[in-house]
Amino acid sequence: MKSLQPNSRHCFVCGVENPLGLHLRFYESGPGEVVAEYTLPENYQGYPGVAHGGIVAAMLDEVAGRCLMGDTNAPRFMFTARLNVTYRKNVPVGQPLRLVGKAGESRGRSATATSTIYDQAGNILAEAEALLINVPEQVLQSVDLSQLGWQVYPEE
Repeated sequence: MKSLQPNSRHCFVCGVENPLGLHLRFYESGPGEVVAEYTLPENYQGYPGVAHGGIVAAMLDEVAGRCLMGDTNAPRFMFTARLNVTYRKNVPVGQPLRLVGKAGESRGRSATATSTIYDQAGNILAEAEALLINVPEQVLQSVDLSQLGWQVYPEE
């Protein structure tokens, strides 16, 4: 069973109120694994019909971090220290995509993850390896997650 993860209001990738954002919804599909189904609108293209590489990297970055979040009541928020992206094929706009993030090794305040974007046929379009670092505790203590709109929003 898939469990819907929280979103925020203003994040570029998941922000439900960000007028320029992607508005992705992420689901925990198993321990350390997150998926999202998404069709990129044309306004995120670089070349005609092809997603801009920066948008592709942003989606890979987000799904890599989300597979390490864990418990929604006490999520593990992390900064990306390194993101190595491999663009295998053009990522199309206007066609369904499947994003998958898988947690790797976790050591102290750092962890690794992989993320992949697939087309409808299951072909790998882009993938990344990420090194992530815990957001420092003092930073987390200064943030009110409810004011950021961090919650599970009903599906439309």
